Amino acid sequence: MASDGPSAGDKMAAMRTGLAFTRTHLAGDRTLMAVQRTALSLIGFGFTIYSFFSSILKKSPLASDFPPEAPRRFGLTLVILGVLLLTAGITSHMRYMSRLRNDRASMADLGLPRENDESLFTPAVLAALLLLLAGLLAIASIVARIGPFG
Repeated sequence: MASDGPSAGDKMAAMRTGLAFTRTHLAGDRTLMAVQRTALSLIGFGFTIYSFFSSILKKSPLASDFPPEAPRRFGLTLVILGVLLLTAGITSHMRYMSRLRNDRASMADLGLPRENDESLFTPAVLAALLLLLAGLLAIASIVARIGPFG
C-alpha cells in the first residue's frame, strides 16, 4: 500500500519537534539575559563604587586612612569581572545556538522538524554586545584617569 505523504502522526511529531527546538532556543536567550543582568550589576556597581568613593575620599578628612587607589582598584576589578562574565556568556550562548542549529538541521534531514532559520543574532545577543561595549568603555574611563583619585 503506497502512502500519499506524511501521516497525521508524522506531521504532529514534526510540529512537536520544531516547537521543542524553539523552546530550547528561547531558553538559551533567557540564560544569556540572566548573564547580562549579573554582568550589568557588576559593571554598574564597579563604576559607581569607583566614582562615589573617589569623590568622597577627595572631600573626606578620613582620606588619609584609606589607600587612595582603593576605589579605583575595587571598581575596576568589578567592572573587569562583569566584562569577563559577559564575554564568557556571549561565547557560550553562540556555541550553544550553533550546536542547536546543527542538531535542528540534522533532524530536518530526517524529516522531523520543519526547517526554521533561527538566527544566532537575536535581540538578546544585540543587548549583550551593547552591554559589553559599555563595560569596555567603563574600563577605559577608569583606566584613563590619571592620579590616585581620577
